[in-house]
Amino acid sequence: MTENFSLEDLKQKYKNSKSFRLSSIAIGTLALIVIGYLGYRQFMWKPSNEKSKESYFIALNAITNEDSNIAMDTSKAGAKTDPIKKLQKSVKKYDGKIGGEVSKYLLASQYMRKGKYKEALTLLENVSVEDTYVSVEVIGLQGDCQSELNKFEEAYELYKTAANMNANNFTSPMYLFKAGLVAEQLKKYDLAKAHFETIAVQYPKSFYAKEKNLEAYIARNSK
Repeated sequence: MTENFSLEDLKQKYKNSKSFRLSSIAIGTLALIVIGYLGYRQFMWKPSNEKSKESYFIALNAITNEDSNIAMDTSKAGAKTDPIKKLQKSVKKYDGKIGGEVSKYLLASQYMRKGKYKEALTLLENVSVEDTYVSVEVIGLQGDCQSELNKFEEAYELYKTAANMNANNFTSPMYLFKAGLVAEQLKKYDLAKAHFETIAVQYPKSFYAKEKNLEAYIARNSK
């Protein structure tokens, strides 16, 4: 999440599921940077997958320039690129190779931007990458999809899994925070309180500990 919500704003945004939609887009954008580096690093050592790399880099460029919703295909000067179509072709052609798996992730993020959460979830459930950080993001985005589909029990379990996969000051508190919000939605207030307390105690230097009013979240779940 990149917004600093007030308590009342957060309640309203959560009720309308807007906070999860915004966070999905933000995480997807950040993940592009990670994926780009991951792809470069892996392809440097795995030249046999060079073709699969090429298959998604054009789409990656299109996504990062999506403010105008149009990007230029650098392989054909002046030609316009539809990132979703490019990624769909890459997934079909290179499924199982590095480029195909990265393309699944990117395609899922694009589906989420367009509200196609079922399609995104199907892709994310079949992504296989070696990088631990990206693996966490794959699980976390599955949680975002489930929450958008109002399947909060499933979302809760996925957020817990993502939070515990690789302890760090970014993904762990983020998914603990989301788990806490979903626990509130499920009226599991003791669990929600525990998640918010864990962020405060174990990740005091994180964005969520510094910028969110965790005391308020803990207090409202201490009834």
